[in-house]
Amino acid sequence: MALMRTKPIEDVLHQNDEVAPDRPGEGRLRKRLGPVDLVGFGVGIVIGTGIFTLTGIEAKNHAGPAIIVSFIIAGVVAVLAALCYAELASAVPTAGSAYTYAYATVGEPIAWIIGWDLILEFLLGASVVSRGWSGYLGNLFGLPPSLFGEKSTVNVGAMIIVLVLGVVAVVGIRESAWVTNGLVVVKVAICVFVIVAGLFFVKAANLTPFVPPAQPVPGGGTSGLGRPLSQVMFGIAPSAFGVAGILTAAAVVFFAYTGFEAVANLSEETKRPARDMPLGLLGTLALSTVLYIGVSFVVVGMVKYSDLDEGAPIASAFRGVGANWAAVLVSIAAVAGLSSVILVDLVGIGRIAFALTRDGLLPPGIGRIHPRWGTPYRATIAMVVFVMLIAGFVPLKDLADLVSIGTLFAFVLVSSAVAILRRTKPDMERPFRVPFSPVLPILSALLCLYLATNLSVATWLRFVVWLLIGLVLYLGYGRRHSRVGQRGAVNRAAPDPVR
Repeated sequence: MALMRTKPIEDVLHQNDEVAPDRPGEGRLRKRLGPVDLVGFGVGIVIGTGIFTLTGIEAKNHAGPAIIVSFIIAGVVAVLAALCYAELASAVPTAGSAYTYAYATVGEPIAWIIGWDLILEFLLGASVVSRGWSGYLGNLFGLPPSLFGEKSTVNVGAMIIVLVLGVVAVVGIRESAWVTNGLVVVKVAICVFVIVAGLFFVKAANLTPFVPPAQPVPGGGTSGLGRPLSQVMFGIAPSAFGVAGILTAAAVVFFAYTGFEAVANLSEETKRPARDMPLGLLGTLALSTVLYIGVSFVVVGMVKYSDLDEGAPIASAFRGVGANWAAVLVSIAAVAGLSSVILVDLVGIGRIAFALTRDGLLPPGIGRIHPRWGTPYRATIAMVVFVMLIAGFVPLKDLADLVSIGTLFAFVLVSSAVAILRRTKPDMERPFRVPFSPVLPILSALLCLYLATNLSVATWLRFVVWLLIGLVLYLGYGRRHSRVGQRGAVNRAAPDPVR
């Protein structure tokens, strides 16, 4: 039995052509999405937690006004990764995105780890954002913090929004697209408003010094687990701000760009993936990056970075200059923006689980497609329940780092897959091609890996533990039930044909 068996590209391309007779009820995903829908989904998940919370946290603690540079660095790395995703998603339109690409290139065990990693990314992403949604809603309407805040024993608000959006995700992809596109229009309009209105309150004094000088971490940085891995590896004294602070902030705010991968995950439901996937991926990043840079500039220009409110930096910046009415609009946008993030996360996690069950790495019943709605309803419902439990009972203050490292790890594999497939499958049809390959894919992989080393040692340890749990599940179930493995066993058992 081959240790690193791969799934033939030809099988990936035709796996949704028809439903096999021995897999009744599994069903097919339906092609209902166009480029506008893809950009809507992408912006729906990208413009969310990063712009409404991480801006203040990282500007105050790591980068100062240079948080703008951190967003630019993260955006450049995200664009390189998006180019790699665009090539693979247009050539191999399938649910599962990075998981399926790894399966076709580097082997089944790595593919499983990537799939397991993506489940972590979407699961925790939806949980974290739903708690943020609950807090914003509570602040906007003066709801009791015992039910809608981080101090609550049971965060009822977070559980309610997950349940409501979970129903939308189960009912259908078109319905999810309509809701997402509507929410995206609201929050993009508010982001443009923030940039235009905020420019009138920007003060040059707040932007000086643009890169605050490096300074020791408060408390002397006694906890090695809280330090970036790169500082521990190279014996660098723990510090904040300066160049190191900019890079640390870039690694964390990369969380803000992770959503575009959800677009690649919808390629099997796209009407013309060869044309629409590159447009959806690159359009998402172009619009989101411009908004991130504009909003971060305005926020650190309106209020001194050291005075920013970490919980609601944009709203607090307007309150700080006396524009309370604008703060209310920002809070409304945050509620709309975070709603779309949760919805796209729930849609994405159902597709990842569907791809894993289709390949036999998870029990087949989990991935069944609803005959009317055309969605993997069982997988989506199961994940909605998990997200509700986590969001309702577990405070998730520091898990943006964990989502970032999971995404960066997936990006390393996707970038590597482009270079590998160019060598192993040179004749494969590629409607979109990454320019300057393999230089840009290799550069993308190295930059993603480097950004990941700027995350804390504790984040790396938690990530390794999650991967080990996934490895145990793979060895206990997935390896024995893999359809690729079973097909190989049948082929080896068959007698040689008579010549």
